[in-house]
Amino acid sequence: MQRIEEVLGTISGYVWGVPLLILIVGTGIYLTLRLGFLQLRLLPYALKLTFTKNVDKDSEGDISHFQALSTAMAATVGTGNIVGVATAVVLGGPGAIFWMWLSAFFGMATKYGEAVLAVKYRITDSQGKMAGGPMYYLEHGLKQKWLAVLFAIFGAIAAFGIGNMTQSNSVAAITVDTFGVPTWVTGLILTVFAALVILGGIKTIGKVTAFFVPIMVIFYVFAGLIIMVMNIDLIPAALGTIFSAAFTGEAAAGGAIGAAIRYGVARGVFSNEAGLGSAPIAAAAAKTDMPGRQALVSMTQVLFDTLIVCSITGITIVMSGLYIGGDLEGAPLTSAAFAQYLGGFGPYVVAIGLIFFASSTIIGWSYYGEKCFQYLFKSPSLLIVYRVLFVAAVFLGATASLTVVWTFSDVMNGLMAVPNLIGLLGLSGVIVYETKRIVAKAKEEKETKAELARSGN
Repeated sequence: MQRIEEVLGTISGYVWGVPLLILIVGTGIYLTLRLGFLQLRLLPYALKLTFTKNVDKDSEGDISHFQALSTAMAATVGTGNIVGVATAVVLGGPGAIFWMWLSAFFGMATKYGEAVLAVKYRITDSQGKMAGGPMYYLEHGLKQKWLAVLFAIFGAIAAFGIGNMTQSNSVAAITVDTFGVPTWVTGLILTVFAALVILGGIKTIGKVTAFFVPIMVIFYVFAGLIIMVMNIDLIPAALGTIFSAAFTGEAAAGGAIGAAIRYGVARGVFSNEAGLGSAPIAAAAAKTDMPGRQALVSMTQVLFDTLIVCSITGITIVMSGLYIGGDLEGAPLTSAAFAQYLGGFGPYVVAIGLIFFASSTIIGWSYYGEKCFQYLFKSPSLLIVYRVLFVAAVFLGATASLTVVWTFSDVMNGLMAVPNLIGLLGLSGVIVYETKRIVAKAKEEKETKAELARSGN
């Protein structure tokens, strides 16, 4: 088993090495330039669409814009927001947070492009449900079915690991440490919860996540903001440390700038999944008549996930100074940082946040894995088999040692990105065309609103 772990660790190092990170960030930069910094120009309009009810309610699709965003948020706001950020600061120094922010900025363009293609090339399956994502734009848009099949294989497998067992394992570990709850009890509760939601399909998932996600994000962010307000005098110094360390490698592993960049970008991608191709699977289910409209909503996911939630974790850790020395890492480091400012309540905030985040990730990734599985095996009757196996894996993850699963999942997750990024680059012209349509639509809506205001209506 140790030998397997070593081999997988080596493979993971290659898969998540500098070339893939450059490809991910490079794709984001390329799309940002081609789209004229759309993530800045249309962000207000994107936020308006996100929080406006009944947009495109009569259009083709299974769930609303907000439900599609919530499903994607459920999958991405997970252990990476607590464990991943802490790891990035320990291994890359506080400067890693700056590079996480920068990669997230360009990742917004990537996330937008993925969603455009997902809606553009989605299909209606034999059950009358929407099916879309990289599998479909690689096959029908890029005309490269072999890449679509590869993505679907990687996605269906990764869902069991990074989106399931590793999440339930993290929940079980922190509940036994913080609350003394046996792992099997946690596993059983998670399994029942997952079964009730997952077996109901995308409409149930959409409704649950639309209710669940805002609450969990607000809870964690509110606790973080209390820390910021109570210690506002420490924020300038913390931000100064982040920005200076980003270019000096201060407190990074080996004192190298490269460590700050590598771990900042890598953990940022793990957190928001921009470029991996997972979130567009949920975007494809949204009710919309224009790909660009849902894409703008999907783009805000990176803003909420990395630029807000991850920032709360990262700034709190840097303010605490507990990352220095390397005695703490992962969830214990985040927990200790919150405890420093919130006392005995701090660890409970982190524990509850991690429980919510990881549980929601299981729900979101169940849909991703199911759609990848559906693409490979067309029979609708097999979907229930996949769902049952996925739910059973939740309990297994909570009660087993998962070192190999963690590493294998990392490999599958990274491999998903390769065919997806090829599709994004190859179909960038389609993304530009659809962007021109949504920009024109936004301008038309603005002019109509202005005209109504002038006429007094």
